Amino acid sequence: MAWSDSRLSLLSIPMIVVGSIKYGERTWTLWKGSSDELRDSMLTSPDPGPNYSKLMNEYRQKQAEGFFMEIEEVKDVQEELDVAAPQGTTPDDQNIIKAHVLFQTFKCLFADLILSFKDREKSQSLFQKMSGKDAFDVVAIELGFMYDKLYTKAAVIYTPMGLIRRITTFCLTFLVLLVFSFEDMKKYKKVDKIITFLLLVVAVFLEIYAALGLLFSDQTNHWLIKHNKTSCLKLIHSLQPVRKRWSSRVPQSSLLGSFLKDKPYFRLLKRVVEKWPPETYAEVDDDLKRLIFKHVKEKFNQFKEKQDDGNFRDLCSQRGSNILQMYKRQTRLSLEWSINVEFDQSILIWHIATELCYFSEGELSTITSDVQSSREVSYCISNYMFCLLVTFPFLLPIGIGLIRFRDTQAEAKRFFKERLTLSRTKAKQRITCNKMFLQAIDGELEMQEEESNTCTCWKSLDQAMMFLEEPTMYQMIAICRMLLRENIDVLPGKVKGDSSKSVLFDACRLASALNGVTNKKVKWDMIRDIWLEILTYAASHSRGSQHCQQLRRGGELLTHVWLLMAHFGMSEQFQISKGYARALLTAK
Repeated sequence: MAWSDSRLSLLSIPMIVVGSIKYGERTWTLWKGSSDELRDSMLTSPDPGPNYSKLMNEYRQKQAEGFFMEIEEVKDVQEELDVAAPQGTTPDDQNIIKAHVLFQTFKCLFADLILSFKDREKSQSLFQKMSGKDAFDVVAIELGFMYDKLYTKAAVIYTPMGLIRRITTFCLTFLVLLVFSFEDMKKYKKVDKIITFLLLVVAVFLEIYAALGLLFSDQTNHWLIKHNKTSCLKLIHSLQPVRKRWSSRVPQSSLLGSFLKDKPYFRLLKRVVEKWPPETYAEVDDDLKRLIFKHVKEKFNQFKEKQDDGNFRDLCSQRGSNILQMYKRQTRLSLEWSINVEFDQSILIWHIATELCYFSEGELSTITSDVQSSREVSYCISNYMFCLLVTFPFLLPIGIGLIRFRDTQAEAKRFFKERLTLSRTKAKQRITCNKMFLQAIDGELEMQEEESNTCTCWKSLDQAMMFLEEPTMYQMIAICRMLLRENIDVLPGKVKGDSSKSVLFDACRLASALNGVTNKKVKWDMIRDIWLEILTYAASHSRGSQHCQQLRRGGELLTHVWLLMAHFGMSEQFQISKGYARALLTAK
């Protein structure tokens, strides 16, 4: 539409103003959220320290006057974080206050900056008093604040000028809609009028939606709490819908399960599926959060007892050898070889071994709730760490995890191809494995083992086991038992050498040893604790800048554990030594 003297042309002026404000805010926010600008904005003011020259001049003058001078170190008094909330606030409001105070300090970690020992001690004293649920809630709120800072216009909205701009853009947009609704537009096409009207309605709706998001945000709640606006806070809580700050879900990938899924016939799709393993999701419930928090707190208490910085470094470098040592008396196993390898190698070995142990037991009807809980936690973290290794390797310590995965995958494919043809016949011709089939296979295997002739057995398995698109429990049980029946008397490394990085039969060796533990509670508690140790090791050795990228994808459990451990001081991004103390010149 060309410019004219009509009122309709004049309506474009306020919309240009609205667009300029919004895109100006977006541009400024993107600039402030860039890595360099983010890092610069988080640097503290320079601290030259005590005036050494002045102190030494005074020291020399006093000595010349005949005084015996000494320089004493004055220890700084540990300050407590001010996280007091007004009376009548809910536990969630109190967590918002704690998270906001902590965020002002710990946001530096996301820019790969170093915090001081004072920051560490303040945070430690606060988190020691928290429950596991509250600790994870505080961390989730902190990550929400960081997401707002990086990927939203929070930095320009949550200010007096930002509020004025919000009111201005809403009023201008609504005014244009009103004028347009009552304007005589007979000379314009009907379709043009409808489209313009709908665009204006949508613009007003988005302004209202943004205002509600602003009203129900943690930033607004924090401002109301700090200014003791309890009546407004209660009103907002009554109107606020139930919301999750984090999905509390983790992706799950299984190396063995991937072989039981049909591959697409198109090469491009096949390449994508092989690079990005199919994922399901598991719920991170409060019990798992409490378990992780308990494990982290126990590690911190070990450091607190010894008060040794060297011990602190050792705690951060533990990957499970201490767990194996703790259970050694009960299991009588020496499994350090599975841990004292490269980190990605230990993840793959323990992932496959956990799957083999999990499914080779079949369906346990007499299992206790404690054992079942440990089994599920172990299986969940195992699949999650494997998914990170394959899909997000940049979140883990540097290694050759993808090479090991591909070599292990290739060996597993060859193993199953030799023993089992994964048929792609029509769906109606496919037969799902069932309990009767497994019982029959087990019985036939025992007979064939006695006769030392397993050809007939594998042939029957090949004919009967034609897989569906998604692996069933019984299919997983069958292939796990198939692997565990392999002869592993000779160490795989002696046969394979170092050319292949596959760990398939190392994992079978580990699973066979674990299955030899008769006490299932001890067995699964040990596997669970090993995975908790692997998870916390990966978290403490990851970088904050990498976690920033994951926030826009919804956040990872590893990010929550990383920030939780940072609050306990178990991170590489802390000044380990306490540095200098303030000096005081005394005469004697």
